[in-house]
Amino acid sequence: MNNKLLVLSMAAILGLAACGDGDNGTNGNNGNDGNNGDNGNDGNNGDNGADGKDWTAVNEWYIDGQRRVTKAADISVNNDAGAAKNVILFVGDGMGISTVTAARILEGQLKGQTGEENSLSFETLPHLGLAKTYNVDGQTPDSAGTMTAMVTGVKTDVGVLSQAEGVTRGNCASTSGQNLVTSLELAAMAGLSTGVVSTARITHATPAATFAHAPERNWESDADLPAEAVTNGCKDIASQLLDFSYGNGINVVMGGGRRAFIPNTVTDAEGKNGKRLDGRNLTDEWTAKYANSTYVEDRDGFLAIDPATTDHALGLFNSSHMEYDFDRTVDGVEGEPSLAEMTAKTIDILKKNDKGFILIIEAGRIDHAHHAGNAARALYDTIALSEAVRVAMEKTSSKDTLLVVTADHSHVFTIAGYPTRGNPILGLVKGNDASGLPGVTNSTDSNGLPYTTVGYTNGRGFANLSTGGDERYGYPIEAGRVNLNYVDPQSAGFHQEALIPLSSETHAGEDVGIFASGPGSHLVQGTVEQNHIFHVINHAANLVVKAEAAQ
Repeated sequence: MNNKLLVLSMAAILGLAACGDGDNGTNGNNGNDGNNGDNGNDGNNGDNGADGKDWTAVNEWYIDGQRRVTKAADISVNNDAGAAKNVILFVGDGMGISTVTAARILEGQLKGQTGEENSLSFETLPHLGLAKTYNVDGQTPDSAGTMTAMVTGVKTDVGVLSQAEGVTRGNCASTSGQNLVTSLELAAMAGLSTGVVSTARITHATPAATFAHAPERNWESDADLPAEAVTNGCKDIASQLLDFSYGNGINVVMGGGRRAFIPNTVTDAEGKNGKRLDGRNLTDEWTAKYANSTYVEDRDGFLAIDPATTDHALGLFNSSHMEYDFDRTVDGVEGEPSLAEMTAKTIDILKKNDKGFILIIEAGRIDHAHHAGNAARALYDTIALSEAVRVAMEKTSSKDTLLVVTADHSHVFTIAGYPTRGNPILGLVKGNDASGLPGVTNSTDSNGLPYTTVGYTNGRGFANLSTGGDERYGYPIEAGRVNLNYVDPQSAGFHQEALIPLSSETHAGEDVGIFASGPGSHLVQGTVEQNHIFHVINHAANLVVKAEAAQ
């Protein structure tokens, strides 16, 4: 058989061959380009065609596959313990696989593409694995237990922050001997610089697990401590940030949650009161504790930070969580920096340390948007995370920096129906007709109603609001199907339908992705327990050995 025809046959088997139209006589017996010409010189299926088209040279899917394999074959690994001078761990809170996929498509469509072919920044990292997210006592996890696994190497219970499973949730007396050492603490002991950044409250579960130890994630300020906790000497999460005594302390902390750091008698610039009952102003204590330190509350103050002269920076940009990226403003007392801006500034401060740094960054509001059943804001925050990762990739080198991007857990967020290629990911489903062309009308269910591509298994259900997001909690639950013919599902105020009525949409229990590059990143492979992430980081940066040597 002609070699090129053999390639063509293989391409057809693999589904790679495209349909071609003969330029000079379709089905002609001797047409130069006849599709079925018996002896056509270039006939796609010509029996004796001398110049059958070489699909390996022209088919974009085939060429792209070859290119990716060639690139992967050139990847080298560095398995030396301690080869990573720096470590950056990004956590997309609630960023399950379906969220990554939908955000990838949305970002591509915002660029004018069909979307499916797009890649988020971290999807280009060379190593990939899956993490099993269950907690010791929970098939579907929460953020406290999952983040504890990632920063201590030990799985624990739902709601528990960096303490072992021997504790009883919410019981201070049960915590004796249960504290676990975190990667941030080890890094500080070893003399590395450290940073924690989040778009959630910095006292919220994910960031809190990096520096605090508590049997209850909700003990964010002293006002949240029950009498039993006070009696037995447990401390609130915000105060533990100030009590961090390892090495030179935490160098950079940025996020929301100002209210847990100031007294309830103090009103901040946004007109909101603090929560503390003990009268302590922890922001003042921060600047008093550290030389060359600063505290800022808005984007203008953030932009004024000079990394060259700042060794410790505390930024608390909202009384509670920072705004969703879709709603973020940049000016005045309510102005907030983006996650990418906080990432860049933090790296600039930390990289001054010749010993290196460890930086943990959370895109915390992906999770909150999903809980509210608001896919648009969840996806925009995922895109914001991708931009922050891109900045980190540009400001560091894969030769000495281990970069890991993952999620703590997933959500019951689905991509369904049979939408045509390029169909708006937040829109109503339009499929293909019998000939494979995009349909003109919306696809409908058995009741004749159109439906969206993305949706939720449970939650508060449909709402079509002027703003959306957390506004949803002020309106009644409306689960099940509704007529979507006269609403715009691509609006940020649209909340997707949900099957099971609940006060809030829930986490999901499936595995989440781990994307990695740099020294030790090859250890991210296969399906692993979530606490494996800590051990990859520890090997790459040799944290335990360095910390012990520094004592």
